[in-house]
Amino acid sequence: MKRGLVIGKFMPLHHGHIALIEFAAAHCDELIVSMSYNATDIISSELRFSWINKTFKDQSTIKVFSIVDDFDREDLPLTERTQAWVDRMRQVYPPIDIVFSSEEYGVPFAKNLGAEHKGFDPERKLFPVSATRIRENPFAYWKYLPKIVRPFFVKKICLYGPESTGKSVMAKQLASYYQTEFVPEVAREIVSSNEFTVDDIIKIGQAQTQRVLDKTKTANKILFCDTDLITTQIYCRHYLGEVPPILYELEKQIIYDQYFLFDIDVPWVADGMRDLGARRQEMYDVFEIELVKRGIKFIEVRGDFNEREDILKKYVDSILK
Repeated sequence: MKRGLVIGKFMPLHHGHIALIEFAAAHCDELIVSMSYNATDIISSELRFSWINKTFKDQSTIKVFSIVDDFDREDLPLTERTQAWVDRMRQVYPPIDIVFSSEEYGVPFAKNLGAEHKGFDPERKLFPVSATRIRENPFAYWKYLPKIVRPFFVKKICLYGPESTGKSVMAKQLASYYQTEFVPEVAREIVSSNEFTVDDIIKIGQAQTQRVLDKTKTANKILFCDTDLITTQIYCRHYLGEVPPILYELEKQIIYDQYFLFDIDVPWVADGMRDLGARRQEMYDVFEIELVKRGIKFIEVRGDFNEREDILKKYVDSILK
């Protein structure tokens, strides 16, 4: 039986990695995929490990392991550096017959390990990408990211502010323009008036959070979100005089990459649920204060609909570039 080895941080896993692993699996009877990690990694080891496991869950000959990266010495020449790797590999894995890699380290690493080396796309002609390039500019290499990895890099944009400021229409139109997803104000699917209970508001908070998590999985680079859990808390406090603690816990589950605070300099329009037309400035101040006290940076959105749209498009275009 021939046992192969592929090592890496897979930060993130991309199609080049997947092709390497599949190539390796086709050239040995058992393949060990060794993912190294440490506490300072910008993508958690648990998430990366799950990406690899889920990708190859139906291939029984591929065995995925994680290993703490406390043995590497970047200051050493490759021959000596890879010898330190070999010492650790021999401690934790059974004998290796073949090392597979696309990197310069492959040959000296295999030699020190007493194994054969098989290279795969060393000049990156098939997959002109690297994990470093993806981390620096994920949208430029979006096509090289597996669907399971893309949600990590989706930018979540929160359209935030008091009622009747154009958030809902804007979220839907921008999603269409950028060919992506948007998350509506889920409360309108659960209640039809401002007569609701604490149980209702908890259901709203849970549903809003889950909808963001679900839409992140299918979004194309950007996810536009009409409202957030801070908004849910504000209206709960206003109408019920209290905020159940679970809303604060739910708030922590979603981190938005950018907030846009919508001003009240547009006409107020009644729609059956809105009833704060006479208190618009007061509510705007409340919304702003909640961001400020959390230290959340935001971009103000003012003007007519076209001007508001231009503000958001300018930001989105800048990050897509």
